[in-house]
Amino acid sequence: MMESRVTRKCHARFGERNEETHQPQGWKVRFVPTPFSPLLANIALHGMISHIEKTIKGTKVIRYADDFVILGNTLQDIHIAKASASEWLSSYGLRIKESKTRIVHTREGFDFLGFNVRQYKVGKYKSGKNPHGRRIGFKVLIKPSKKAIQKHYDHLKEVITKYKKAPQEALINRVNPIIRGWSNYYSTTVSSETFSKMDHLLWNALKAWVKSRTRKTDYDNLAKYFQPKDGYKWTFQTPSGRFCMIRHSETKITRHIKVRGRKSPYNGDLVYWSQRGMKLPGVKTRVKNLLVRQKGVCPVCKQYFMSDDLMEIDHIVPTSIGGKDWYTNLQLLHKHCHDFKTARDGSINQDIDWVTF
Repeated sequence: MMESRVTRKCHARFGERNEETHQPQGWKVRFVPTPFSPLLANIALHGMISHIEKTIKGTKVIRYADDFVILGNTLQDIHIAKASASEWLSSYGLRIKESKTRIVHTREGFDFLGFNVRQYKVGKYKSGKNPHGRRIGFKVLIKPSKKAIQKHYDHLKEVITKYKKAPQEALINRVNPIIRGWSNYYSTTVSSETFSKMDHLLWNALKAWVKSRTRKTDYDNLAKYFQPKDGYKWTFQTPSGRFCMIRHSETKITRHIKVRGRKSPYNGDLVYWSQRGMKLPGVKTRVKNLLVRQKGVCPVCKQYFMSDDLMEIDHIVPTSIGGKDWYTNLQLLHKHCHDFKTARDGSINQDIDWVTF
């Protein structure tokens, strides 16, 4: 097992840079650069990725920003990929730091972007297949990494400790966004077991929070802070039920929809990316339904929505003049189009320069 890092002495254009190696589907090489100009990193890494995939047959590179994984079928392929990457990077004044290089098999697993990717032994009916269609007796599962789980739990405990003397509703309002954000990030992987585990750990932490305030954790004291809700006997919420702490396990697992081929938000295929936005996890139901109804087009500017566009839901007839909050009175607009329409509707009392879209 080796782990590698690429470094460069500070130059006016580049600055220092690091990388690591790994690989799934047999073996893996992973490179993780340190943050320097994203544009310069993309230029160097994109060329290296194309070079490796063309040089070594069957090798694939998965990249997110300047963090990426090289996949190969054999150990020999990975060593060749490493040498090829080293040669390419040297032309940019970069070098792989051998002491930080790791080469591992996916049966051992590896962490990438907070996820753990590993092959598990399974029965033949759940087994994955090799490129020739033969069952291999293993299945690749992607789960939250142990480091990510521990970091999240430590964060929750830190917040709960900090809010030891705060009102219950203040603690709930602070913790809910943390739970929701973390759970949504891992909602496309095998996370159900992890979510249940986190709920149990959070329950223990909240019991300790109650004890720190009441000096006891008997039934009567717990009942002041926990009430039955949605089939659960103990839900951390205020007596009125207005403020309620969400559970990790409330987040539905939605399998990730792989981007087709070499699609990019900037390659001109606006229809594909607008329609893909309807299927992505984390997109609100109202937004999905409006995207479907509008076929991915903003009614004001008549342009397709892109993956990184800011979108807002607008009332066609403003509620200020009697418009209803019904689907028939809703439309999805770009944020700037929404601002323009709101001003035109007279909801914003200010002078504007009228423009035609």
